[in-house]
Amino acid sequence: MTKSILLFRNDLRCFDNEALSEALTCKECYPVFIYDQSYTRDLGEASVLWLYHALKSLDQDLKECLSFFNGDYQEIILNLVQKHSITDVYLDRTYEHGLDIGDQELAVKLKEIKCELHIFHQRTLWDITQILKGDQTPYKVFTPFFKRGCLEEAEPERPVEKPVIDNLVKFNESEDLSEVISLSKLEWTSSIIKQWDISENGAQVLWKNFLSNGLDYYKEGRNFPNKDYVSRLSPYIRFGQISVRQLYHDVQAHGSSSNHYHFISELGWREFSYYLLYHFPTFKQDNFQSKFDKFPWKFDESLYKAWCKGKTGYPIIDAGMRELYQTGYIHNRPRMICGSFLVKNLLIHWSHGEKWFWDCLFDADFANNVAGWQWVAGTGADAAPYFRIFNPMLQGSKFDPTGEYIKTYVPELKEMPLKYLNAPWEAPVSVLQEANIVLGKDYPRPIVNFKESREVALEAFRSIKGE
Repeated sequence: MTKSILLFRNDLRCFDNEALSEALTCKECYPVFIYDQSYTRDLGEASVLWLYHALKSLDQDLKECLSFFNGDYQEIILNLVQKHSITDVYLDRTYEHGLDIGDQELAVKLKEIKCELHIFHQRTLWDITQILKGDQTPYKVFTPFFKRGCLEEAEPERPVEKPVIDNLVKFNESEDLSEVISLSKLEWTSSIIKQWDISENGAQVLWKNFLSNGLDYYKEGRNFPNKDYVSRLSPYIRFGQISVRQLYHDVQAHGSSSNHYHFISELGWREFSYYLLYHFPTFKQDNFQSKFDKFPWKFDESLYKAWCKGKTGYPIIDAGMRELYQTGYIHNRPRMICGSFLVKNLLIHWSHGEKWFWDCLFDADFANNVAGWQWVAGTGADAAPYFRIFNPMLQGSKFDPTGEYIKTYVPELKEMPLKYLNAPWEAPVSVLQEANIVLGKDYPRPIVNFKESREVALEAFRSIKGE
């Protein structure tokens, strides 16, 4: 009799899950989740919180047959295979170097005990291991990677339907989810969770709403943090509660405007992030452009803490950082502004910002997080030029023209006239008094002078430009 183990990792869904569909062809199928961080980076607090609730929802979708374990995934799988005469193991492919090697080792060990490992490609749209330039070297620039390496390849596979789930079995040895993933030590409270429906169905509802109301305005609308023109699906994509293949094909079926193409290109940037992580493993901790190894970075703990807590004295930055901490999410435009400010106005190395985002973001995807930070810092592949330094006052007035976003997350400025909202230090004393603001008490003064810090950053860049 055929028996299968389906190992869930970052594919916590039933729709468009080839591994699940194939595992269910066996007479008995044992779905399993193993909490093992020995091969990968420890999850941040926000990710642990999301993962717990995502697994809880998935278990319901699997008729409460999902088994939970904590420990070395190879050892646990091998033990279960031998103890229960498992014939096949199914899982999705990962592109994190340590886990990828671990899967190769597991395949060999399973073969020795007459069990077959089936690995499915379902995390990315294309097989990023096979996309190379004509000289068989990896791409380092996004546009040729996406246009020639991806779009000229065969179209991504179409999603597979949700299978009939009728032969699942739970291991008696399964631990309780609360034992495998403990939330007792997390600082994040249950209130943050109430803002999200952390389920596969929740992802589908968000997606349908975006297709109807946001996609046709996406290219320009995505820059305005107070507008609902982004999907807010990033946490669901990160944990595989919705598949990128579904997103791709749904958008293609929806139309062919610049808005549709721009959304597809954003999926392409995600592909590029995984591509860089796979082909350049040191990318996860090293500057992709080595000249930045000689950049005169500085680390001032007081400035860093002010940035983390949204107390920089620059309203659009403070709004973004507070949105991050209060919701586990930060809109893309403030995400870029906040990142630029840390690395270019405070001269703090991008890795410090990456660590904070890793801990606070529900969508803290290892590849995307590192690639995003290296992009905004100017140190990455096809990165924004270092001399492109976002002006927080101009960015705030342009992309939050009514001040709605700032006043939502920086409520102490709710009475500040729009004229001075992005630069409250320029407001006359009478205006500050009327707005009930005492700078330095009710709202901080700027922690650095923007113009001066910009010049310091540009001079620092000039010092390594010839490297």
